[in-house]
This record gives sequence, C-alpha cells and structure tokens, in this order.
Amino acid sequence: MGPDMHIRFSIHYETKWGDEVRLVGSSPELGEWNVHRAPPMVYTPGGNWVLSLPVTRKTATAFAYKYCILHAGGGVEWEWGVNRESPARVGRVSHVLVSDIWRAQSAPENALCTAAFSRAILGGERVAVPGGGGQDGKGGLRCRFRVTAPRVPAGHVLCLMGSDPALGAWDEGSALPMAGEAFPEWTIDVRLKTRHAPVYYKYGHFDPQTRRVTHWEAGDNRSIWPDPVHKGSVFALRNDGMYRLEGAAWRGAGVAIPVFSLRSDRGLGVGEFADIKGLVDWARATGIKMIQLLPVNDTVATHTWVDSYPYAAVSVFALHPIYMRLDDMDVLDAEVTRAFIEPHRAALNALAEVDYEAVMAAKSRYYKMAYDAGRDRFLGDAAYRRFFEENRSWLVPYAAFSCLRDRYGTSNYAEWPDHRTVSESELAAFTSPSAPHYDDVAVHYFIQYHLHRQLLDAATYARAHGVALKGDIPIGVYRHSVDTWVDRRSFNLNSQAGAPPDDFAIDGQNWGFPTYNWDVMAEDGFAWWRRRLTHLATYFDAFRIDHILGFFRIWEIPLEHVQGIMGHFSPAFTISRAELASRGMWFDRERLCRPYIRRHMLGPIFGPHADLVARQFLDEYQPGCFHLKPGFTTQRHVEERLAQDARLHPENRELNESLKWGLFRLIAEVVFLEDPRDAEVFYPRHSFQRTYAFAELDGDTQWKLNALYIDYFYKRHETFWREQALNRLPAVCNATHMLICGEDLGMVPDCVPGVMQALGILSLFIQRMPKDPRREYSHPADCPYLSVCSPSTHDMSTLRGWWEEDRERTQRFFNVILGRWGTAPTTGEPWICREIVAQHLYSPSMWAVFPLQDLLAMDGARRRRNAAEERINVPSNPRHYWRYRMHLTLESLCQASDFNTMLKDLISQAGRNVGA
Repeated sequence: MGPDMHIRFSIHYETKWGDEVRLVGSSPELGEWNVHRAPPMVYTPGGNWVLSLPVTRKTATAFAYKYCILHAGGGVEWEWGVNRESPARVGRVSHVLVSDIWRAQSAPENALCTAAFSRAILGGERVAVPGGGGQDGKGGLRCRFRVTAPRVPAGHVLCLMGSDPALGAWDEGSALPMAGEAFPEWTIDVRLKTRHAPVYYKYGHFDPQTRRVTHWEAGDNRSIWPDPVHKGSVFALRNDGMYRLEGAAWRGAGVAIPVFSLRSDRGLGVGEFADIKGLVDWARATGIKMIQLLPVNDTVATHTWVDSYPYAAVSVFALHPIYMRLDDMDVLDAEVTRAFIEPHRAALNALAEVDYEAVMAAKSRYYKMAYDAGRDRFLGDAAYRRFFEENRSWLVPYAAFSCLRDRYGTSNYAEWPDHRTVSESELAAFTSPSAPHYDDVAVHYFIQYHLHRQLLDAATYARAHGVALKGDIPIGVYRHSVDTWVDRRSFNLNSQAGAPPDDFAIDGQNWGFPTYNWDVMAEDGFAWWRRRLTHLATYFDAFRIDHILGFFRIWEIPLEHVQGIMGHFSPAFTISRAELASRGMWFDRERLCRPYIRRHMLGPIFGPHADLVARQFLDEYQPGCFHLKPGFTTQRHVEERLAQDARLHPENRELNESLKWGLFRLIAEVVFLEDPRDAEVFYPRHSFQRTYAFAELDGDTQWKLNALYIDYFYKRHETFWREQALNRLPAVCNATHMLICGEDLGMVPDCVPGVMQALGILSLFIQRMPKDPRREYSHPADCPYLSVCSPSTHDMSTLRGWWEEDRERTQRFFNVILGRWGTAPTTGEPWICREIVAQHLYSPSMWAVFPLQDLLAMDGARRRRNAAEERINVPSNPRHYWRYRMHLTLESLCQASDFNTMLKDLISQAGRNVGA
C-alpha cells in the first residue's frame, strides 16, 4: 500500500563544509529521535535543505520533529525550542509543503518565548479573534501561516496582510486577525487566490476595536513563490519564525528573597508558600516582574537548625514541610487549628530571625494531628490520588526514606540496622498499605500533597498577575538523601563537591555533596535531570542553575579532607613525572607532595601553642623538620580526633578549635596533590603560591611551577570542558520551556561564556565580582543583553554591609564607579544605594534583580537599622545558620505607597517593563 501523501520539508541554513542538516523526529521514518538513523536532507542551491517524506495520514497527524546539524567532526547541534509538530487537520491533500526557519539557540528573542514570558509576564489574557480569522473558498493554494510574536501590546492581536486578495491586497482595513491560543505562536489558515505568481505578505499588530494596524514588522516583505513541481491538492505550511520587531529590547526588574525570609501577619515564625502571593501584590505595585527564590526542597536530615541550609536537599523533588500555611490546609476544625496556632504565632513572629527548630517542632505536631484526624478522607480523595499517581516515582521512595530516617534518628542510611540498600520490590513491600507502619509512611504523602497545593496556588496567582517565579537548582544533593539511597551508581559517594579558593573563601568551599557520575547519568539521556526540571516547571517559569560551572567541571575534594583547598577539578588532566621533567623540574615526592612542616612555621601559625603542637601532633624526623603523627595525617582525622577530645574535655573546646585550623593549614602545605586513584599522577594544589612549601623553593623552580600553574588552571582544559558541558547541558535546557539563568561566578573557564550564549542561558553579573580579572569592579553598563545583573547575592553582604567592610575599596568605588568627587560616606546612605540600584536598572541586561534588602536600603525610614543583620549566608562558614527574616511584614510593605511609587518610577524611568 503506497503513501497517502508526501510532506516536503524545506529549511534555509548555510552550513560549513562537511556539515549536513538532518530532520529527526518521533516517527520511524525520521529515526525515532536517533540522529544517526534519521534521513539526511538534500542541499539545493541558495542554502536550502529539503526532504520529501512519504507518509500515511495516520503518521502525518502524529509525529513530532526537529532539525539538527550533524557536524563533520561528529558533533550534533540542535535547533532551539520545543519539538515541532507535523501538519494536522490538513484534509485530503496529496502534498504538504512545510517551510521552516532555523531556530538558533543563541537568538536573544528566544528568551521572550520561554514560560517566564508566555505563561506570566507577557501572556496575560489574549484577545479573542472575531469570527475565528482566516478565509476559505474554492481554488487557490491552501496555506497555514504561523509566526512567533511574544511582544504584542495589550488588547491587540497579530494580523496578516499581503498582496493576494485573500490577504487584503495591502488594504489595512482588510488585514486578517490571527489566532493566539498557542501564545506566543499565532496562526491563521488562508486559501490564497494567486497560485502562479509570487505572493508577498507581512505581519503586524492589530487593534480589534478600531480594526486598524498599529505596527508593521520590520524588514522586507515575506514571500511565497509558485511551486511548479507539485500538482494536485497542495497544502502549504509557513513556519515563519519570529515577528521582526525593531526598537528597544525588553528589560525587566526582579527581586530576590528566600521564602523562609518572608514575614507576614499570618505566618508562623517563617515565610510560607502562601506569603508568595503577598510578595506578588507588592511586586505589582512596584513594577517588579520576577521573584527569585532560593531552593524550597526538603532538607530535613537531622531535625536540628543545621537543616536550615537550603542547598542540602534530602530529595530534589519533595518540598520542605516548613513552608506550609497550617490554617490553609482545611483539615482540622477551624477553632482547633486556631487554638493550636495562635500561641505559637505570637511567640515565633515576635522573633527577629527564624527559629528553625521551634517552627519545625510546632508544625510537625500539627501535621500529626491533622493526618490522624483526616486520614481516611485524605487517602480516598480523588485529587490526592491523582497527585499520588503523577508523582509516585519520587514520592514513594521519599516517604519510605523519611519514615526510616525518623525511626532510626538519622538520614545516614549506612547507619540503619536494615534497609541500607533498597530494591523496587522491597520498597513496594515497605510502603504497602497493609504494612503495620503505613501511617508513618503515608503522613509524608499527606504533607507533600498539601505543600504541592499551596505552592501551585501561589504560582498560579503569580502567573495570573504577570509575575514570573524563578526557582533555584542546587548543583548537588545531600550525601544522605533519598536520591543517593535509591540510585548510588549516579553519585560518587567517596568524594565531595565544593569550590576552589576565591576572595570570599580563601580556603575554598566544601559543600559535602557527592559529585555526579556523569557517565552513568548519560546512559539514559540524563533522565534524572530531565525529571527534576519537569517537576520544577510545575511551580516555576524560570530557574537559576546554581554553580553552572559544575556542568563543565566540578571542584572535587577527597572524603578524607575538610577544606575546599585540598580539592581539584574533575574531570581534569593530571600532571605526570614526565611532564615535570619536560619542563626542567626534578620531581621530589617528599618535598612537593608531603606536608612541608618546619619549626619556624609553627610560631606564626600556632602562636604560644607551637611547642604543644610539636609534641602532640608532629614527629621530628631531622632537626627542625616534621611529619604529622599517624592518626593526624588527614584533615578528617584531625577533625574527628579533636572533636572527640572536646567531648571528653569540654574545657579544651576553644583550644582544640584553634589547633584544628592550624593543623588543617599544615596538612595543606603541599605543592601537588596525589590523585586518589593513581599515586603516580598529580594535581597542582590551588593557590600553592601562598604556602611555605612554595615560598621556600628556589626561584627557578618557582618560575617553572608558576608557568605550569597558569597553563593548568587557565588554558589546557578549555576544549575538554567545553565538550563536557555540551554533552550535559542540552538535556537540562531542552527538558522544559523555562527561562534558564546560570550562576557563573568564581573561577570561570574561558569556554563558559560561549557555551552559555550558544545555549541561550543567561549569565550572572555581580558588580563586586567582575568577570574581567583586571578590574576591581564591573559596571552594569557593560553587561550583555542575555544576562542578569545584581549588586549582590545571598552569599554576600548586602549593599549597606559591603559599604562598611573595606574603607579603601569603598572610596575607590565612590570615585570611579559612581563618579563622585571627595570623601565617600562612611555608611551606605539611602542616596548612595539609590544610585547603585539605578545603575543596575539602566543596564542593558535583560534582568536587573535585587535582594529585597538592597531595595529597602534606598529608604532611610524603612530599612533595617543594623546592616549586619541583613546578611543571609556566609559561604566560608559551612555551619552557617540560615535564618534571616524581613523586619517588615508584607502587609506593611504593600501599604508603603511612597516607597513603592518611588521604586516603580525608578524602574519605569530606566525603560524596564516596556511592552509588558
């Protein structure tokens, strides 16, 4: 049986020699998404690539497709955007002619087509098209016109007009309104009258009330040329890409604040998902279009304040129970709920900061009461059953893990007496409704269901009011998490992720997370990442990739060490003896790889305790030269032994803490780190120039080591790391339609900006962390369009706090960046903060996002009295308590009309939100 019709695909793309365009899709004829099984397209003069595909009507209405470039070197480059759909509802035709336009990944306008804009900022309510649009009749070419236009003024629709009589013959009064149900995509079906001559046309903005065209797209007329080849019944699909809009690029303003930091009259000592709606109300009053949050996943591992760290999720899917609004659950009688909540609310809301343990204790008691009272009704609820089935894959193991964590008093499953590992059958048996402990499992279903409802309600409210919610994807997962419990192959549990030293943490950072086994994750196309992002998209329309550099390479620290400075990049090339010899260096393992400890170092490091350290922790193997005693050769050994001593002798706690950091420094006194897997190859220790081990080498060796250091850390890995990122990041980018922003701060390889630009990922620019190492500060005016600029982040002091940290740097900033003469004020006065905020608002960046504290700093009457109390995190402290909370309620902030009007005017005067 022959084909019912032929679909002829055509796309214009100027390839390089040896490259080819392929059409890949879900149907067998298009390789079922296998690039190498997909048919190559045929190049025709003029840069067009064509493919004629014989299909049945059944497959013609069912397959999805996309274009990609198969490079001569073997790499694959996909076009941007969601999968295209084959023409549907075209009737009985013999030929379908599909004309597509390549969607470049790096096109700036792509960002305006993401969910942040289509579902929230620019989506809004579309105007209905009177009569449905389009014209039909007999004769002529049936044609479907499709174009993407996110920036259409309120109350307007897109329209089509052209030279053909069916297109109005260039009469604006006869322009054809288009349907925008699939916004930002606009469509109309027309039967053209002209078939044997070119048809010219253009798109425009149309006001249905006045029936006038208010704007025409820029550029030359588009055209359809006669097709002399295909006879019989023909349907043409014109996928015309982007509406050509000239003028200022869209730019918006956002606010950054953790959910736990929100304060409202109805909160219970902490910000809650319901409070996001109050923040949306304030955002609407000020012209803010994006709310950026920190991660909101469950981090309950120890049931102590340590769990306040929002980047240590025990599940990358589950939401944190702390964010529930108890009186919105509607489970217990209202009077019972009020009697329970009000005493806690009065006490906890009176606190200046979050008391994590007290809040969690109160809410946990309420969850138990509510579940016991509503158990039978809850388990039989149809809406809950739908939620359960849609989320079963992560919800069941999470609930089992949480039950076992609470039963055994630890999330470290290696210490559990049973279920240290779990199979699917064991998991099913443990979570069976017939199990005697089923209620201890199901209570977590109950909590997650209600959290889901409340966050989804807040997200729906934000979208309906034109405000996008931006989530945060941590680069790592907690070591003792449900994710590592059920899938250990995907994680390297013998290593720790962190960050190399920088100006904010001179000894580096150790986050404690296991690193990823990317090779294992690649086996199923990074399905874990895709599921993670798809789940996030339920609530958020944009997201920030925390430490996006981890997709290029991660800073990996062996488990036996504590400080980030003892790590190395992974994946990375190693240094061999042969390479050192080729650079004219003699390799001395004892001198370069073993801790370099000499007597004259002990005084500056340990002060009056130098002799104690020499006796108790060191062995003198020759006069003035020391080795560490057995049991103290790694930082982890030192930490454990001194902690044990402090428990036995509490009076030594302060001394032991001081000795610990000094011993850590001695252990780090090396030039090279041995590879944990192969002791015959090495990694240069980061910042070895600050060690005695380096300083006391001869000048020639120092010069050669510095040359090796620069080559190793800044040159040799660029191509290699670029390949790693291009293998991993597309799975993240293509998983959803959310706007993607990358946190690309710190020690950034040169390949990173190009990869992010190629994939359409927005970069982050922080004024105090210039990407050009030759500059002390960056200027917001120098930011590229596809970026987010901000004066600070949650890992930094706020504007006011920073202003008081270093008088000399502040003075230079005042004179050079602000262009002010004279002596800088000693504090960040309101007018200073306003100038810095204005600088960022006028930046070319698509987004200027401000911590709420920095915006309030412009108002002397409303900002917090003590700037030091505004800081959220101190990265150099791995045990920092995340407890910052607004000092103002959202209710009072919404009523601050003078401040809100000032901020709204500032945003508007900077040209932000035009067209929103």
